[in-house]
Order: sequence, then C-alpha cells, then structure tokens
Amino acid sequence: MCTSISMNSGGFCFGRNMDIEFSLPAQTVITPRNYPFSFRGGEVLGEHYALVGTAVVQKGYPLYCDAMNEVGLCMAGLSFPDSVYLRGVKDKKQIAPFELIPWVLGSCADISQAAVLLSNTEIADIPFSDKMPNTPLHWHIADKNGSLTAECTAEGLVVYQNQVGVLTNNPPFPFHAENVRQYVNLTADYPQSRFFGRYELKPFGRGFGAVGLPGDFSPPSRFVRAAFLKHTSVCGEDDDSRIMQLFHVLDNVAMPRGSVITDDGREELTAYSCCMSGNVYYYKTYIDSAVCAVELKNELRCGTELVCYPMSDKMQLRRLN
Repeated sequence: MCTSISMNSGGFCFGRNMDIEFSLPAQTVITPRNYPFSFRGGEVLGEHYALVGTAVVQKGYPLYCDAMNEVGLCMAGLSFPDSVYLRGVKDKKQIAPFELIPWVLGSCADISQAAVLLSNTEIADIPFSDKMPNTPLHWHIADKNGSLTAECTAEGLVVYQNQVGVLTNNPPFPFHAENVRQYVNLTADYPQSRFFGRYELKPFGRGFGAVGLPGDFSPPSRFVRAAFLKHTSVCGEDDDSRIMQLFHVLDNVAMPRGSVITDDGREELTAYSCCMSGNVYYYKTYIDSAVCAVELKNELRCGTELVCYPMSDKMQLRRLN
C-alpha cells in the first residue's frame, strides 16, 4: 500500500511512505539531464529535466518509485489494484507504467503542464521484462500550486484535481474525495459542549475534537487521517521545521512490522519514508530512522550517467554516554 502527502506551509514539500511486504532493492538515484530516456512506445527524451528520487535500477534504467525534478515538480506511484492498463489508443502517446514518472517529470515544469501531457498519454500494458510484470499503480503529482491524481480505468487514463493533497490506495480517488466529507466535524480545537441543555460538560482530556478520526491502516482510514493531520499541521517557516513536520505526519500513517498481514501471510511495513523539498531528497528507512539527504546539485544535473546512492540499511545510533 502507501500514503503520499503534498504540503505547502510556508514552503512546498512532498513526501510518501512506501508500504510493502517484500524487500525492495531501492537506491536514491539522480538522473541527469542528458541521460537518454527511450520509451517503449517510440518516444525519446534525449535532454530533459534532471530528477532525484528512489528507484530500483535494472539494466541501467531507473524504475522510479517517486521523484522530484529540478524545477520542483514531484510525483509518486502508489499501489492501486483496480488499475486497468490499455494498449492501442492510436491518437495518444503510449507510455508503460514504469516510464510514467520520467515521462512526466522529464518533460513538465508544473502540474498544469503535467495535466496537458497526460491528456495526450495512454498507459500501455507493456512490462519492463518477462520477469518483471507491470505493478498496478496510480500516481500523485504535485507542486507548490496543487496536486493531481492520475488513475487508469477501463475508459483510459483519468486525471483528477486533488484538492486534499493526499493519496493512498483502493478504492479509486473519487471514493476518497467523497468519503472524507464524513469527517467535516473533526477539529484540533478544544471542543465545546453542544447538548445536555443548561448543563456544562467539559471533556476529561485533550484531543477530543478529533474523536472519530480513524486509526486503522486501511486506505480510506489512512487517507482521512493523513488529510486531517496535514490540514491541522503547524510548523515553522524554516526548511528543517517543515521537513520534519512532514515526516511526523507520515509517521502517523506508517505501518510497524506485524500491524498488517497480507492475504498470503506476509508482513507489510513502511520500508522507507521520504520528503522532497528545495532540490533535496530526504529519506529514512524502517531500519534507520536517521534522516539522510541527497541534493540535486548543479554539477550533478548535467551528464549522461545515473548517480546512485545506496539507501541506509543499518541503524545510526548517537550514544551519549
């Protein structure tokens, strides 16, 4: 499963939890402007925006889970078993699911350009290889101006304006946009008594304004919980405060090992969480909660070769005595 969040509180940042039930051989990968993207449908991006994000590199190709380009457009792919990949829409560009992140982030500077590009794009059912079939996904695309959700249905690729700025998994996005309306009563404020006539009642603790906020790990519950925490979030205007605040919000929809068991008996957990802000990709892993950072520096934006940084797989411990 997974959760992604777009926040704009004194500055823009975008992040996600990667929830998965198997080991993911991922790295933080910079794709420079001149790395040649040759797409299976015949399109070629010889020169494009530079990207940084988490990817599994196969045969020299970055299979991005999420990424940010050098002008601040961000994108993440999340599990979406309801997806329907098509093939054969002749008047649209044919892009495989694993190609969509570089296709959008390599070409577009903002969500407006992304919406136009996607209106002329079809997600083609073309696997990376015989041994690597397509993963059913939908996508969260965001910048400082807003968010989009892109989903593949039997009717083709549909792009929604995502005013909540949150995405999880099944059901399709219109369900989540409607379901969140059931929680309009939630508040971070100290609640006032609204019944019992003239009797004055006070809650016996703090936090009662959010009674009814779902706490389970299902996609609809994580969507509502992430939306509530995002929209009540308060942080300083400096970058560090904003980045750590997003990590704290993501922690509240993360999956500890053993809390979610799949139908085939495997343990799903949050393998990593990331935050993208100001040309820096921040992440922490399930094993190592220390935040690591990879900057998309100017000298790394040009070139033709991928620049890869293995993700931390050992706990960093600061001993004080």
